[in-house]
Amino acid sequence: MKQEYFEIGQIVNHFGIKGMVKVNPYTEDISKFEKLKNILLEKEGKLTQIEIEEVKYSKNQILLKIKGINTIEEAEKCRGCYLKIARKDAKKLPKDTYFIADLIGLSVYTEEGILLGKVDDIYNSGANDIYVIKAENGKQILLPAIKDVIKQVDLEQEKIIVHLLRGLD
Repeated sequence: MKQEYFEIGQIVNHFGIKGMVKVNPYTEDISKFEKLKNILLEKEGKLTQIEIEEVKYSKNQILLKIKGINTIEEAEKCRGCYLKIARKDAKKLPKDTYFIADLIGLSVYTEEGILLGKVDDIYNSGANDIYVIKAENGKQILLPAIKDVIKQVDLEQEKIIVHLLRGLD
């Protein structure tokens, strides 16, 4: 089942005295925040639409001024909250590119049909993404997301077919 919303960041602190919040972004292109007028704030399991008044940057974090939050105390109440966008508002991906949220939990099989496990996590190594596959016995297999290894991603069947290069198994 496809996720309806994507997490694009988490509020980790307040910033300054005028109610700005500091956000750890979950997106590669942090300039995307400048294009957003409205965003969803998840607090205690509830989604609320909020309006972004200003976007600034501090190192690899984003500083947001949210309409209606004007004090440190108000900003502090948002600490730990996630920022989300609806799937329909996410940018369209190029062919053979997927949202991480759609890959987590997919079953991973070898070309011979042997189940390796499920995608447990994905992280970027700099050169390419690394898929963390967790087997039923708890063992982890790390697979580089390159064409020689990832042969087919089938979101409908919820599975990925891989070719294990020597040393990856």
